[in-house]
Amino acid sequence: MSELKDKVDKIWDKLEHVEIKEKKPKKFILPSKAKVSFIKAKKNYVILQKINENGQVDFKRVMIDDQTFMEDDIPRLAAAGYVTYYKKMPMIILPSWSVEPFSPMERYEKSLLDGSNSAGYRLLMNKMKTETTGIKKKGMAGTGKWIIGLIVAAVIGYALLSGSG
Repeated sequence: MSELKDKVDKIWDKLEHVEIKEKKPKKFILPSKAKVSFIKAKKNYVILQKINENGQVDFKRVMIDDQTFMEDDIPRLAAAGYVTYYKKMPMIILPSWSVEPFSPMERYEKSLLDGSNSAGYRLLMNKMKTETTGIKKKGMAGTGKWIIGLIVAAVIGYALLSGSG
C-alpha cells in the first residue's frame, strides 16, 4: 500500500510543476473558395456570405453583373449600398430567404430612428467623463497666439532699440 502511495505522491509532485499552456483562440480564416484577389475585385467579384434558414453560414465568390448576381438560380440585388468590406475585400451578406442583401446604411438609419445607435452614447459618456474629472482641454490656439505676439513684440522692440526704424 505504501508503494502505491509513494507513486501517487511522485505523480502529484510532477503535476504541480507542470505549467498548463493556455491555447490562443483561433483566428477566423476565410475559405479559399471565397477569397477575392485585387484583380478579381476589379472584375466585379465579391465574397458572398450566405446565411441559411438554419443559421449556417456559407462563403463563396460571385460575380456582379448589372448590379445583380445569381444565387440558387435567383437573381439577387447587388447595388453599392449592399457591399461591405472584409480585410479590403468586397463582401455581400445575403439571407437566403431574401432577394435583397443586408444593407449597413439602412440598418444604421433605422438604428438612428429607433434610438438604438451607440454613437450618441459614446459622445455623452466622453462628455460626462470630462465633466466629472474636471479636465479642461486648452487648445493650442491660445498658446500659439502668445508665442506669435511675443515674437512680434521682440521684433518691434529690436527695431526701436537699434534705431533702424
